[in-house]
Amino acid sequence: MANEKSPISPENELNEMQRYVTQQRGTEPPYSGKLLHNKEQGLYHCLVCQAPLFLSASKYDSGCGWPSFYEPYSDEAIRYLDDNTHGMQRVEIRCGSCDAHLGHVFPDGPQPTGERYCVNSASLSFSDDDGNITKG
Repeated sequence: MANEKSPISPENELNEMQRYVTQQRGTEPPYSGKLLHNKEQGLYHCLVCQAPLFLSASKYDSGCGWPSFYEPYSDEAIRYLDDNTHGMQRVEIRCGSCDAHLGHVFPDGPQPTGERYCVNSASLSFSDDDGNITKG
């Protein structure tokens, strides 16, 4: 049990931006996220509960200012909700395990899926193949 990752308490262990993004459905400024230019091999997790969300192999540079992926880790990793805020029709994505806000998905991504999962770095942590962890 000592080796298990414990979930982060949103009230105590998230910084202001991480809390704003994951708990209040906010968005970090474009091109500001720590994981935007990450090119290491590994796995992206939900910052709040550590559930696996995206493999690094599905990450690509979409030029949008946020980390982009063309497919989630698994069908259960992501929860989808209609988002009609700000005068737009979008699909919000949340962690399938803890419901933390991640970003949005758009139908303008590369093949094989044609989808662009546009994700806030502040909602992610990244673990490389050596076990090093970087929080977004």
